[in-house]
Amino acid sequence: MVQPIRILHVFGGVSLGGAESRIMDLYRCMDREEIQFDFLVHSECVETRKPEFYDEEIESLGGRIFVLPRFKVYNYIQYKKAVADFFKEHDEFALIQGHMTSTASIYLPAAKKAGIPVSVAHARSAGVDKGVKGIVTKILRLPLLKRADYCFACSREAGEAVFGKRWEKSKKSVVLPNAIASEKYIFNGEIRDKVRKELGIEDCYVIGHVGRFHYAKNHEYLLKVFSALHTGMKDRSIRAVLLLLGDGGGMESVRQQAKLLNLEEDVFFMGNKKDVENYYQAMDFFVFPSRFEGLPGTVVEAQAAGIRCIISDKITPEVRLCQLVHYESIDEPEDLWAKYILENASYVRSDMYETIKEAGFDVKEQAAKMEGFYKTGKM
Repeated sequence: MVQPIRILHVFGGVSLGGAESRIMDLYRCMDREEIQFDFLVHSECVETRKPEFYDEEIESLGGRIFVLPRFKVYNYIQYKKAVADFFKEHDEFALIQGHMTSTASIYLPAAKKAGIPVSVAHARSAGVDKGVKGIVTKILRLPLLKRADYCFACSREAGEAVFGKRWEKSKKSVVLPNAIASEKYIFNGEIRDKVRKELGIEDCYVIGHVGRFHYAKNHEYLLKVFSALHTGMKDRSIRAVLLLLGDGGGMESVRQQAKLLNLEEDVFFMGNKKDVENYYQAMDFFVFPSRFEGLPGTVVEAQAAGIRCIISDKITPEVRLCQLVHYESIDEPEDLWAKYILENASYVRSDMYETIKEAGFDVKEQAAKMEGFYKTGKM
């Protein structure tokens, strides 16, 4: 029996993040008799790593999960050795695709040295964390354009931010949209009613947000926008609620902010959901005030569900696939955001499947393209 080609994807972890979700969407569409995905992730302690959101599904699809120690700068030598040791043992991959670009200049050359034919660095974000961590990340990324065979990016903005201004003119550059399983998000009134009933928000105006609780997502601004909107809706005798889907270290501070704003009864912390597509159905407006992004798949998902969106002008124009998306500055008062939502609160939801597909963001079409790339190593 002919064994499938094995592709190694490198991540910090396989929790429910945007990049991880996009690769899992792709993985589900692969002909797994011909192509299999494996995952190299990072953990504080390799021996005691706890299973993450996608572990079980990866293994059920035939994938393997390998673990490296988390990079801490001060453990550079140990990390480099761990990477080299891993690829001495595992040189069976046809291609390595590194979505964790902060250390890709370390692990991609090690993979090539071990004999893995094709290396890809994949830029997923157009920004970095604040402080020393962000500075170190920028320095570590500097050699990537030279060290990878291909430099993928989810948007032109992300590509330039990670690989430098010469990236787009390079023969290595590829813009690969954050494609989604768009048919899952087609508006469904029955699902909308079911979810809203379960949450007890049938008669409410529902603001939605999907994203991890992290500096980039700017939840503190989101809460201020919602507070202003909450007051405006109250004047119309309508209860506004905010659905926050996602997890992360910043959640507790957002809880405290909701409490200080007297919004704790109207802000729903939903955590991570496997059936996130159902929660989009329950939403009336999608608010996304990020400080930086690559190309947020959640905004694509919201459009696929036919939801009006107001998003930060820091986000690439490439994510606007239709007239549902409005850009606004996060330097403006939050009242301005709330005013826009109030003025555009009423609209008719429609089926956006063909629009998403025509824009190149449907994962089935992308899977066919990527199967060819994984088999040949040529884009």
